[in-house]
Amino acid sequence: MGKKTKVWLGMAVAAGLMLSGCGNKEGASGETGGDGAGKTYKIGVTQIVEHPSLDDAYKGFKKALEDKGIKAEFDVKNAQGDASTNTTIATTLVSQKPDLIFANSTPSSQAALSATKDIPIIFSSVTDPVGAELVASLDKPGSNVTGTIDSHPEAIPSTMKFIKEELGGKKVGMLYNAGEQNSVSQVESVKKVMGELGLEPVTASVSTTADVKQAAESLAGKVDAFYIVTDNTVISAIESVVSVSNDKKIPLLTADLDSLKRGAFAAYGFQYYDIGYQAGEMAAQVLEGKKPGEIPVEVPGKLKLMMNKKAAEAMGIKIKPEWDKMAEYTE
Repeated sequence: MGKKTKVWLGMAVAAGLMLSGCGNKEGASGETGGDGAGKTYKIGVTQIVEHPSLDDAYKGFKKALEDKGIKAEFDVKNAQGDASTNTTIATTLVSQKPDLIFANSTPSSQAALSATKDIPIIFSSVTDPVGAELVASLDKPGSNVTGTIDSHPEAIPSTMKFIKEELGGKKVGMLYNAGEQNSVSQVESVKKVMGELGLEPVTASVSTTADVKQAAESLAGKVDAFYIVTDNTVISAIESVVSVSNDKKIPLLTADLDSLKRGAFAAYGFQYYDIGYQAGEMAAQVLEGKKPGEIPVEVPGKLKLMMNKKAAEAMGIKIKPEWDKMAEYTE
């Protein structure tokens, strides 16, 4: 054993010890057919931060594999919002040579792709995989990666029309982390639609979850409504925005349905469980022999409007009778 080898092993052990606190192994039962009959696949899971939407996507991914009869062992790791840990997780997973990596979020997917061009990667909860340079195109990803998008093409236009036509809004406040390509892409898309509808964007950037409440307070008095895209930093601290919305009576709309349970008023969205499930079905195809680059990227199958009645009351919003035909309600 040479000196360089000893050093490398030491670094690998240190990385493993560092990550032991943010990862765990989970199993999934099932039998697979074809060439993989009887095999237990090793799947590495990397997630940028813990919040309900991403957690639901992973649950859907895992359930789809179970439904497909795939027997697998999952090595789950969470970066807890730390970029350095996110990179270390990717390199550690690749060093363990799993059969497939499930990358849950844009930063997780980018780190995984930087770490390997050989191991198949299935992503989910990514908004703009082309802009994030994960795939060459949605129809033909062309490398070792494919997955599901967390944005429906009609979600942003429908939300902006609702703010203008149903709430009478003119200025819309958006909080986002400018370091998240996923968020920058969404905010630019929202601004484009707002320009077409004559709405005015008012933005504030945050770096950490600790910045979110102060940023929301800085926009209070300047906006008629808040719209929060699927920004991992802001969504992780959505309760801070809810607090400001309740105090200042500003409607809070989000791009994800899960935030309604945490106090947001309304969202045109889909279930993250469903796009995770779609990603799991794609992973099953890959484990059965298909190349990721030959599987087109998929969008959410169904878009719906949901409203939280208690949140509406807290924000001073009166539910209109005509909304009964447009929306599903939750409390």
